[in-house]
Amino acid sequence: MLSSLSNWRPGTPFYYGWVILAMSFLAAFAASGVTQVVMGGIQVFITDDTGWKKSTLSIAITAGTWSSGLLAPFVGRLADRYGPRWLMPIGLIIAAIAFFSIAGTQAIWQFFAAYILGRAVSNPVLVGVVPRTAAVNFFFRRRNMTLALISTFRPISGAINIQIISLIAIRWGWRAAYRYMGILSLILVVPMLLLMRRRPEDIGLLPDGAEPIESANEEIGEETGSDATQQPRSSHRVRTGQDELSWTAGQALRTKSFWLVVATASAATLASSTIGFSLVPYLADDVGLTKVQSAGVLSLGTFLAIGNLGWGYLADLITPRKCLAIAMIAAGAMTFFLTTVDSLTMALVFALVFGVASGPAGSLESMMLAQYYGRNSYGAILGAFAPFQTAMLGLGPALGALFREWVGPYNTLYFALAGLYFLAATFVFLATPPRLPARQRPTSPK
Repeated sequence: MLSSLSNWRPGTPFYYGWVILAMSFLAAFAASGVTQVVMGGIQVFITDDTGWKKSTLSIAITAGTWSSGLLAPFVGRLADRYGPRWLMPIGLIIAAIAFFSIAGTQAIWQFFAAYILGRAVSNPVLVGVVPRTAAVNFFFRRRNMTLALISTFRPISGAINIQIISLIAIRWGWRAAYRYMGILSLILVVPMLLLMRRRPEDIGLLPDGAEPIESANEEIGEETGSDATQQPRSSHRVRTGQDELSWTAGQALRTKSFWLVVATASAATLASSTIGFSLVPYLADDVGLTKVQSAGVLSLGTFLAIGNLGWGYLADLITPRKCLAIAMIAAGAMTFFLTTVDSLTMALVFALVFGVASGPAGSLESMMLAQYYGRNSYGAILGAFAPFQTAMLGLGPALGALFREWVGPYNTLYFALAGLYFLAATFVFLATPPRLPARQRPTSPK
């Protein structure tokens, strides 16, 4: 009985990988309650109610983000071995505990403990490493597009939840909003257990829903004769990703390209996280917009990460590396533009262009890692990559808040962040595809 239940999955008229992506979206939606962009958008409700300083709140956010980075390498190896079916339900339960604890917090140390727990677990398990590893395992030919799609889950969820939490906070208080997030997380535990899987091969499928190799070879053999089946067999395997060259994590970490991608991600993430967390205070205090207008601008820019789908399509045409360089240059230019914003119209123009330009960084970096190093150790490689990215992600809120308290207006900070985007473009330009490991490098005939 238990065995048949654990092996059950619904029959679908489409490839099962799309079910995996749909469940990953729901997990990211639940987890977005402790993401930086949501906390940046709703921080005013918490600080107005509790009297805590924004800089104090930013320290908790930084600590939670850094904790998630420390946990990511361990989660990456578990993702390769066990997949999302067991990891994501556990992550949802822990997230629910954190949400209910945040809702009931009375002291700042309680908020710190609850937020750090929820952020540390939910970021790699529900948003980053685990769902992206599942996407890489289930897709090969559509990998760039699916990684682009999965990268939109967090910002779209965040944009929606900023509005939901804000509306609930205005009417019933921010604590009620976090109780809603806790209930949602618990509801999703059972569907995750029933529907998520590690790899398509575990349920008798191939990446992208390709036909089994044997049947394809039989068809080719009937048309061209049995002597012609050997070469098509190889090409079919490459097309489905079965014979995709995969590096080990150790091999990947010894390449210059890996560290250049890390440097790109670090610079871009520090810039985007600082802007994301400081944007609402900047627009409200310096530009003169209302809190609702400022939160709306942030939501728009965050939601426009849906433009990642276009970047995914473009990545198939001109490579993820070239797309990332273009995006970083555009994001840097728009950061300069932000210093000139003096009206709601200009703020919306900034959100429109900056959201499209800055949003694809994470997905394009993930595409580069998958393209360069394959899928077999992708979780471990992404897990090794994540601490550097999350270190900068956590530093951003503290940098923005402390700069405001110690230095003053944000304009000087935004000029420096624009320079970081241009530096990121330089790093990605240098991150060319790595040479194959010596033992896997093809040898020329004698």
